[in-house]
Amino acid sequence: MSHLHEALAGRVSEWREQGYPSEQYPTIAEILDFAVEDAEEGQLRFLRKAQYRALETYWYLRLVQNTPRIIKLYEQLFPKARERREAMGLNAEEVRDFIEDEGWDALYERIRTDNRFVKKHSLESLRETLTLDYPSYILALAMGAGKTILMGTIVATEFAMAQEYPEGPFVQNALIFAPGKTIVESLREIADIPFERILPPRMYKPFAASLKLTFTRDGDKELPVVWGSSWNVVVTNTEKIRIQKSTGRRKSYGQMDWLNKTEEHAREEANLRLSAIASLPHLAIFSDEAHHTYGQKLLGQWKENSETGELEFVEQGIKKVRKTVDYLASETNLIVVVNTTGTPYFERQPLRDVVIWYGLGEGIQDGVLKELANNIRIFDMDEADAEHLVREIIDDFIEDYWDVRIHDGSPARLALYFPNTNTLDDLRPAVDSALALKGIDTSSVLAVHSKSSEETKREFYRVANDPASPHRIILLVNMGTEGWNCPSLFACGLVRKLKSSNNFVLQAATRCLRQVPDNDRSARVYVSKGNKSILEKQLTETYGTSLVDLNSTQTERVEKTVELRTPDLPPILIKKQVMRFRRKPDAEKKPLKLVKPTVEYAHKGLVGTFTIAEPKEGKTRLIRVDGSEDSFEIEPMTYELYGAAAELAANYHLALDETLTALRAAYGDADVVPEHHLEDLARQIEAQRSDYEQDWEEIDVALALVKTDGFQVKTRNGVPVYTARISFAKDRENLYKVANNFADDELAQKYSFHYEGYNFDSQPEVEYLERVLQLLKQHPDEVDGVWFTGGLTDPGKTELFAEYLGDDGRWHRYTPDFVIRRKDGRHLIVEVKKDEHSADIRADLERYRNGEAPQTAEGRKAVALQRWQDLNPDTLHYEVVFANGMLHADALETARAFISGD
Repeated sequence: MSHLHEALAGRVSEWREQGYPSEQYPTIAEILDFAVEDAEEGQLRFLRKAQYRALETYWYLRLVQNTPRIIKLYEQLFPKARERREAMGLNAEEVRDFIEDEGWDALYERIRTDNRFVKKHSLESLRETLTLDYPSYILALAMGAGKTILMGTIVATEFAMAQEYPEGPFVQNALIFAPGKTIVESLREIADIPFERILPPRMYKPFAASLKLTFTRDGDKELPVVWGSSWNVVVTNTEKIRIQKSTGRRKSYGQMDWLNKTEEHAREEANLRLSAIASLPHLAIFSDEAHHTYGQKLLGQWKENSETGELEFVEQGIKKVRKTVDYLASETNLIVVVNTTGTPYFERQPLRDVVIWYGLGEGIQDGVLKELANNIRIFDMDEADAEHLVREIIDDFIEDYWDVRIHDGSPARLALYFPNTNTLDDLRPAVDSALALKGIDTSSVLAVHSKSSEETKREFYRVANDPASPHRIILLVNMGTEGWNCPSLFACGLVRKLKSSNNFVLQAATRCLRQVPDNDRSARVYVSKGNKSILEKQLTETYGTSLVDLNSTQTERVEKTVELRTPDLPPILIKKQVMRFRRKPDAEKKPLKLVKPTVEYAHKGLVGTFTIAEPKEGKTRLIRVDGSEDSFEIEPMTYELYGAAAELAANYHLALDETLTALRAAYGDADVVPEHHLEDLARQIEAQRSDYEQDWEEIDVALALVKTDGFQVKTRNGVPVYTARISFAKDRENLYKVANNFADDELAQKYSFHYEGYNFDSQPEVEYLERVLQLLKQHPDEVDGVWFTGGLTDPGKTELFAEYLGDDGRWHRYTPDFVIRRKDGRHLIVEVKKDEHSADIRADLERYRNGEAPQTAEGRKAVALQRWQDLNPDTLHYEVVFANGMLHADALETARAFISGD
């Protein structure tokens, strides 16, 4: 059976291989290509693989499928009835017969209206999909995959596309909301996203200049956004903006306590904020933890509060969050709704709007999540043994994790989850005594629940972000699952049997899996036998995996943090050829001739209806309303003739006097040019002055071996420290080297390792550096250094790359492996290649010398660097060293002669 996200993955893969074609909006290819640092190695510039896959899928839906509603997407991707039935989970015999007899449209209508039919066949989630009047997609990514950054990335790319194509169907405002304050705190990561590593430079600057990021705060009655404006990103929790109405609560079946005035005031504030958001045009809504938005039930019911024991009425029709989204869809032009979640289920029903799925197993394989490595520990104890279980867990954690630290110095931490506060209070003495027996002060324990004091909650948030937080053992009730991003959490324990609703057991048990840079320690999960079956069931339903599979899944990719040791490394000064486009000499011989456009002003007429609102802070306000109030017209903007000439001349590199003469001839006695004429005039100029040709120009350049702009910077002891995150296959982990791995580590630190450490591609590269360092012992005063440059290829981090034209007709970057610099300013650039590429490279270099074009990809790379040598024969030499598992005996001959000056 193929799911929707599986069918989409195949289509998106084809779109990627074709170069992301879009006839109307080709800029999307530029954005998606920019995200890739090294296509051959699969190295991404900033995003993780899961984020990039989700971004591709999103834009495929937006531009190729034209942002369809989910039901239309099923019809397009599954035209055959059987395939669509299976993809939508419609396998019951009664449902199959109904489709055959009545057809799909009749089935959809029955699911919308027949409660008995829906309940009988568990079609609540499909009903919700069918009733949405707007496109709404679920991006199901396991925790740690970076859902917050993904949402920010989608917003940034939408805004960039909207600025590139002002009349296009792109998002110009975004609302990002989440259930509860904990998740809103995690969404603050959006403010720190390095958007310059997501958007190409020409798009980043206008995006950054226009972005207005707003986080709602308690006590703010209104949102600080300009009504009707663009480029707003509003981040809030659902309580602050959702539609509010009176609800009931009772302490017993016969008593009802209605909302008090404080609640009514909160409702008024939420609705004011909602109205401000409804005024924003071209809106996209992002919902974090989407299972809080999805999920319709047929009836309401009374439930017992697990903390207080009180009975509360839980509304079980359409959720309030969904009502809020529906309202905004009706009040503004809602472009799309994007939902992210790690648990795309509603009461064991898979949500049918999932367009991409990235599970726990994939996260472990990609190095996004920690391995468990047979570390799921199941205790064969019942409820009466809870105290003993707590002591066993704490003893085990202290034994294996108490001395563990992560990259920022934070100590490893343990989270214990309790079903209610009474259980926590009963078992707290067991926690304290277990620590006392180990000589550990109980101040390392923090107990927190949903009704803890604000000071306690601040300490809870501090644990996740502050290495100096003293708390190591965190005791939790109704806290610490969704949205709690605590990098130093290495172990989780489930104490006593927990309820299975809303995947809580799964979320609590796996909260410690989020990976951190440079960590090689596995995580650990402690489960009592009462929770084992629940965890197994939720793993199967949510991720299609088992405890056994999860326990044995191994990491296939590794993430490391490298640190720049020599940020001021001098650049390489060379001559370089660059391609320019110039107008052909005879293109300017004919005088420019313009014709006055006849295009009508598209915005003439009724623009809007407004009413004067009650003055605020002494200022009169205009608010758009519906009704029959007086209206007014806005006349078109105009340029003076000289101003229009200056605008057009600057845009098209024309002489001002020539442009002004052509405009005067076109407009006669008129002294102004309407703004809406400029687009037509521009087309006329392009038709007459677009005759260009390629021209290679030789220029002097200073190529920076390292650029600090591309690194993340933080301060350590008052000194800036530059770091970057790299990722590579786990089977290449033995090729990741630091200076201490070399025989003469002092020599390696002095003459190499401009960043620590080097991520080599092959053992011959490691051998080459080792042997060159040995050569330097013989001539220590002749050479500045030998640096491995093939590991960092991002143009934001280095300018040492040549460009070559690929088989796909596009230009690609190529970074060589090594640079050796002599003190006299000469450089040797070295590339280490497998013997199997020898024939192609040598043949293409010979073709180049004969004035012919290279024929292979490896040959094009070599030719690109050979051109550098030919332009700089006195300062630069290029060599390809071949190897077959290990270097050949003569591999160091050129380097030896270069270093010695022979």
